[in-house]
Amino acid sequence: MGDEPRAQMEQRTPRGLDNTDRTLIALLQVDGRASFTALAKAVGLSEGAVRQRVQRLLRDETMQIVAVTDPTNVGLGRQAMVGIKVQGDPRSVSDQLSGLPDVHYVVLTAGTYDLLAEVACRDDEHLLSVLNDDIRPIPGVISTETLVYLKLAKQTYAWGNLTR
Repeated sequence: MGDEPRAQMEQRTPRGLDNTDRTLIALLQVDGRASFTALAKAVGLSEGAVRQRVQRLLRDETMQIVAVTDPTNVGLGRQAMVGIKVQGDPRSVSDQLSGLPDVHYVVLTAGTYDLLAEVACRDDEHLLSVLNDDIRPIPGVISTETLVYLKLAKQTYAWGNLTR
């Protein structure tokens, strides 16, 4: 994996979104399977123009259209956030964490922890294995603190919906 994810992020430049782009994103956040015809009607453009805009937003990695699951309904009954303290450059640890199949979210932070990693596991035994066999052995990891989720109270991905 190396520096590939970091290099991609550093090369990506934010592009300006107009109101139509923002509206398309908001509509797709409500229904990711909305047809280009329905989207075109909602924003007042041709179906072809909407198709081009949506394809550009996907190609530029401004958005993704994905199926979001409830982890407990797909056999992942134990979720946790792992706070990680690192010795040295946290970016190399971040790159290694990002390659782990049970780690679904990795952020570099300022504060008590250098990194936060969200994990989704089948059960406590699986979580213990991820912590002891996958995360703690990564060179540079000096300590972890695991915050086990008791209940998922809210899950939303409406960050780009700036039309409100």
